[in-house]
Amino acid sequence: MLSVKPDASLLTGLNQSPMQQVENNQWLHQEVIPAYRELQHAAASEGIQIRLVSGWRSFQRQATIWQAKCNGLRPVYDLTQQPVAITELSGLAKLEAILLYSALPGASRHHWGTDCDIFDAAAVPADYQVQLTAAEYATNGPFYRLNNWLQQHMTSFGFFRPYARYQGGIAAEPWHLSYRPLAEPCLQAFSPELLQHVLLTHPIAEQQQVLAALPTLFSKFVTNICKEQ
Repeated sequence: MLSVKPDASLLTGLNQSPMQQVENNQWLHQEVIPAYRELQHAAASEGIQIRLVSGWRSFQRQATIWQAKCNGLRPVYDLTQQPVAITELSGLAKLEAILLYSALPGASRHHWGTDCDIFDAAAVPADYQVQLTAAEYATNGPFYRLNNWLQQHMTSFGFFRPYARYQGGIAAEPWHLSYRPLAEPCLQAFSPELLQHVLLTHPIAEQQQVLAALPTLFSKFVTNICKEQ
């Protein structure tokens, strides 16, 4: 469990102080790193080299991603991995199209340093560009073996997949791991009111629409996770 109760700045990506660099300029919460190293070591004994694609992410980084997607400068995909003409959408439809794969700034689990996106470096050439698509982790994908290994062993190290399957909110993300002992208290401490306060002081793209729909977005895309695996 977290040694200090998570506060608003930690929960919303405005506090980097508990984070430590792990690899490739990627960071995790200092209390997650020992478990992550154990997970890596166990996988390595079976020829799987777990590496981070993304670890801790700041509010500003998430806001930059969010704005680029809102403006059509970064691709947005639907559940079948087909591109969405995001600039042709508006209101709640636009927000939900982006939220399928990208969290609201201030509401990303990556802000907590408890969550990470991973791949198997041993399964691809050194110059391989990881796309984080379902196909990469499916039967004929390079990370299928990693996917199966995680399913069997991740819980032994405290990890689970909050987006193991699509259940009406965020799309399935087999690459996304969460360290349960720290992530659970973070989610319990989080609330729509806390997120609203942060957004009012740190405005983002589509601010008015986000604030108007915040209770709906929070229940659909923040608390709607796969808890049992």
